[in-house]
Amino acid sequence: MKPLFSLFLTLSLFLSLLFHGSKGQNLIQNTCKSCSNDDPNIKYGFCTSSLQAAPASQCATLRGLGMISIRLIRYNVTDTRCHVKILLKDKKLDPYVKSCLSDCLELYTDAIPSIKLAMKSYNSKKYYDANIQISSVMDAATTCEDGFKDKDGVVSPLTKLNENTFQLSAMALSLMNLIKNNNNNNTNG
Repeated sequence: MKPLFSLFLTLSLFLSLLFHGSKGQNLIQNTCKSCSNDDPNIKYGFCTSSLQAAPASQCATLRGLGMISIRLIRYNVTDTRCHVKILLKDKKLDPYVKSCLSDCLELYTDAIPSIKLAMKSYNSKKYYDANIQISSVMDAATTCEDGFKDKDGVVSPLTKLNENTFQLSAMALSLMNLIKNNNNNNTNG
């Protein structure tokens, strides 16, 4: 009797986790589908892989996915800033590239408090404020990348990181829009 109960309990737990995990997968997939349909800056594959890789995303609500997306921006901004600092240590760096990287370092340094403030605003459901703060991070990535384009033949060593910051920011803004629309539909319906 006891082994049968143990088997039943194990099977129930497994099925519960399987169902719960697929529920989270569906939320991520549906959310990313909606975001990528609404915003050409968001690639579906990037959105799903970014959110699925984050801890606790499988059991997150839509609002939880919004916070996860903002955390991903923070990690990316911090990582990009660190990468820029490493690149700036290269003594053989072209002076123009060095100048661009210094500008990027300043932009990403300023972006860190902005994204931290966005997290606080988001937690307080001050979506308008969070939107402004995340938009400023998005602008920092674009400004950084554009700086390298001012001189012919110069290739940005930060293109992929800037694109990631931009796309993660677009995801967070789109998610906040979904949350606001979802809240409006719940209060109006």
